[in-house]
Amino acid sequence: MGKGFDQYADKYDAWFLENRNVLYSEVALVARCLRDGGRIFSVGCGSGLFETILRDEYDIRVDEGLEPSEGMAEIARKRGMTVEITTAEAYDFGTERYDTILLNGTPSYITDLKAVFEKAYAALRPGGRIVVIDVPKESSYGLLYNLAKAVGTWDHPLLAGCYPPNPYPIEFVEVANWRTTAEKIALLTETGFTDLESAQTLTRHPLCSDNGVEEPTEGYDRGDYVAVCGYKREK
Repeated sequence: MGKGFDQYADKYDAWFLENRNVLYSEVALVARCLRDGGRIFSVGCGSGLFETILRDEYDIRVDEGLEPSEGMAEIARKRGMTVEITTAEAYDFGTERYDTILLNGTPSYITDLKAVFEKAYAALRPGGRIVVIDVPKESSYGLLYNLAKAVGTWDHPLLAGCYPPNPYPIEFVEVANWRTTAEKIALLTETGFTDLESAQTLTRHPLCSDNGVEEPTEGYDRGDYVAVCGYKREK
């Protein structure tokens, strides 16, 4: 997966900047979940695009992260982040180091998500939180992505007229494995996270999701981008 993102690192940022309202709707959701985040670690920070906007426009600092793609990590480093080039499964998170661990758009690219949740739990200080944000498998985007993945292209009669003018690059779609919100909630609960909260954005049909910036709302019943937050028990 890292090598695939190396090849298309510039394409990743270009897609978000071409879909600016989608980008800022998603950033608003991330910002909502990172209020009073303390020391935050970003799992799969990519190019650091989100982290840069959070720093510059929301005064939320996410200075540390990991990223398996060397090309993406290099861009993030140029944007001021400290980035380890490794996978979430291989990384040593340490013990009780962070107040918040963020997985923004990365769960679908992690094979053993339960193992990563367990490592994140150990790395959080008591009362710390995990923030898991992704496209749900059951959402409109999730269904479109899986159909595009199954047929191997956006240019297929079954998808004609159903996806946005600038769809997510098929190279990123093909290597993803989206999970339902229920699956992620179950894994977080099994790991020991408590007091789970959820919020969502991109509630318009994908054809219209870039028509304007959307403020996040509670729940996960209609969003194409959903956050689930859980807390580590206090000692």
